[in-house]
Amino acid sequence: MTIQEKFDLKGKTAIVTGGSGLLGAEFCRTLAEGGANVVVADIASDAAQKTAQGLADASFSASSFGLDVTRKESAEEMVSETLKKFGSLDILVNSAALDPKFDATASEKGIAPGAFEDYPLEDFRAAVDVNLTGMFIVTQACVKPMVAQGKGSVINICSTYGLNGPDQRLYLNDDGSRVAFKPVYYTTTKAGVVGFTKYLAAYYASTDIRVNALTPGGVFNNHNDTFNRKYSEKTIMGRMANKDEMNGALLFLASEASSYMTGNNVVVDGGWTAW
Repeated sequence: MTIQEKFDLKGKTAIVTGGSGLLGAEFCRTLAEGGANVVVADIASDAAQKTAQGLADASFSASSFGLDVTRKESAEEMVSETLKKFGSLDILVNSAALDPKFDATASEKGIAPGAFEDYPLEDFRAAVDVNLTGMFIVTQACVKPMVAQGKGSVINICSTYGLNGPDQRLYLNDDGSRVAFKPVYYTTTKAGVVGFTKYLAAYYASTDIRVNALTPGGVFNNHNDTFNRKYSEKTIMGRMANKDEMNGALLFLASEASSYMTGNNVVVDGGWTAW
């Protein structure tokens, strides 16, 4: 098999949760360009449909599903529809997560970042439900056809904040006034993603079901100049990531190019965690 053939996803079917998000949409296009049928799954069903339609308009094979990761019935229905439409389920990308930095209306939804001492218990539980329990629910539904067919690749999206505690000084203006705190749930749940990944990889030992994590560093998303400068100073490469710079690692983990890799965490962070 040539190296090009190892990266080829033709005939494979992939589900991407959070598929209309900043990185999720990038992952969907990457898998489609690799040759896979792609299911864009997102609780924002209109946005998912728009993302899938954009792929279809570009002559890729794609569909959408309005997925609520916190509901087992929703995940099972998604898998059923995927199998009916495409005949297999080969790749799962667990990208759905609550993260207030991507949500301008987060405070209105009760998930605004706040100081640990006063952080609401109900908001912490809501985040765990999506970021960790939701990943469990969706993965449980998706691995069943993978077990039946004897093969599959699961990719769980982590964060450098799941490997290291966030530096809350990044969320200060130059005059020392605080803009926000990175909330406690984010590091807690993303650290859990690494443990979940290792558990599943070990559980499916001696099979061709591979489970790995992909950990992005900070991705530029119209951050203000102060945050961008402070964050960039903490990376070896001296900048935040562009939104497409996770795509190569994603395709590697999804494809046969990573056939001897499971239980691992691919960190793409510009050197953030290296010093």
